[in-house]
Order: sequence, then structure tokens, then C-alpha cells
Amino acid sequence: MNPVAELSTEAKRISPPGSELRSGSARRARKRADALPGSAETSQTREDVAHAVRAERTLDIVISALALLILAPLGLLAAIAILLDSRGPVLYRQLRIGLDRRDDDLDEDALTRRTADLGGRPFTIYKFRTMRVDAERDTGPVWAAPDDERVTRVGRILRRYRLDEIPQLWNVLRGDMSIVGPRPERPLFVHRLRAEVEGYPLRHRVRPGITGWAQVNQEPDQTVDDVKGKLRYDLEYLQRRSVSFDLRIMLRTLPVMVQRVRLRR
Repeated sequence: MNPVAELSTEAKRISPPGSELRSGSARRARKRADALPGSAETSQTREDVAHAVRAERTLDIVISALALLILAPLGLLAAIAILLDSRGPVLYRQLRIGLDRRDDDLDEDALTRRTADLGGRPFTIYKFRTMRVDAERDTGPVWAAPDDERVTRVGRILRRYRLDEIPQLWNVLRGDMSIVGPRPERPLFVHRLRAEVEGYPLRHRVRPGITGWAQVNQEPDQTVDDVKGKLRYDLEYLQRRSVSFDLRIMLRTLPVMVQRVRLRR
């Protein structure tokens, strides 16, 4: 499906009546979020945050460009293996919710650029396909399980070593994502979690990442309780975000991956 049409479909499905931004509900929600403990503004000035954003973006461009070049041969092998293993495309595209650029100080016209508040800017994420092409035909959108039967043989290997996420380096280079940040979720899940998890909108104040402070400290989400646990790490990341902290998380990512692979054997 065309990403624009997909976004339109998702917006209609998850937006209740009266959710239009003209109502001012988005600004009230952000004010409530600002009052929550853990807001990035409580420990960093706007100037500090702006400097960190510029430095992190530079780091993202350098690392993603180098990684795409270095991992290109491995990506080619993965693509060939996917084609030989199962029917369907090599790449899997999915709509995710990213950085929320809206600000309470913006005028009303700026707030009406989107007709529905999805929680952040939607973008298309790219991954190597690891599931059957009809994986959600009977279930609809659901979180993946550890021993998910929908995953292909090659997909299990790619997921185990997180090689399916190599194409997301292109998302980083484009500016949709960062190397480090909260993991992006699908619009339907974001809509649900914003209603059920207090403070969840705060995590969209930074670009989503391939890895993150929550990812190196906790296993992938399977329940709402898992999301609540990870949110604490995401909010801590917002408070501590810096180039040095990003580098620390990157250095921790590989050892954590290796340890988890060993535990699953």
C-alpha cells in the first residue's frame, strides 16, 4: 500500500471523533505531559538540548553512512537468503510514529498541519523481511512473540542477531530515526499506549532509534507492563541525552546482543 494511503487509513482507524488538532486537545495533552516528572526540560535548558540535537545528528550521519558501506556485503547475503527461503519481497515496509515536532508555543495554523494527532510524525521504516507475507492476515497488528510461528527460517537467524534492522540505517541517514533513541511503534499501538501509559507521549520528543537505553536494559515489548518498564529508561534517556551517553549505549549494544543470544540457546 502507498505510504500516504496507509497513513490515511491508520488515521481514520485510530482517531476518535473530536480528535482534530483545531480543538486544542493536542496542546492540552502536551501541557499535561510537561507537568510529569522526567520531562527533559527539568534538567536541560533549551540551548543544551539544541546543541545535543545538532551533535547527535552529525554523529548519526557519520555512523549510518559508514555502517551502510561496511555492512553492504552482509546485507546482500541476507537479501539472497530471504529470496531463496520464502516467497515475498526482500524488504519489509511499515508505518511508524517518529519525532513529535509540535510545540505549545506554535500558532494555531502550525498546529493544523495534520488533521489527526498520531503522536508524532509518521514515517516508513525499512527492515529485512523476517515473516511470511500474510503474517497479520488473521491476527491484525500484534507484537511479535519469542517463538513466533510467522517468522521464516532465515528470519529467525536475522532476528537473533538483529541483522533485519540493517536497512534502518537508511532511515537514520534520511533523518527519520537516530542510531540511539526510543524504539518507534506503529500508529495503532501508539494510540493505545498514549491512553494506557502515563507519560508515554514524552518519548516522542526525540527521534526514535535503532538501539536505546531501554533496549540495552530490557527485552523487547510483549505486554503493556513491558512498555511501562521501558518508558522509565526512555525518560531517563531524555534527561541524560548527550553524544557521550549515546556512544556509551552504542558500546553496550553489541555485548548485550551477544549475551541474549547465548541465553536463548
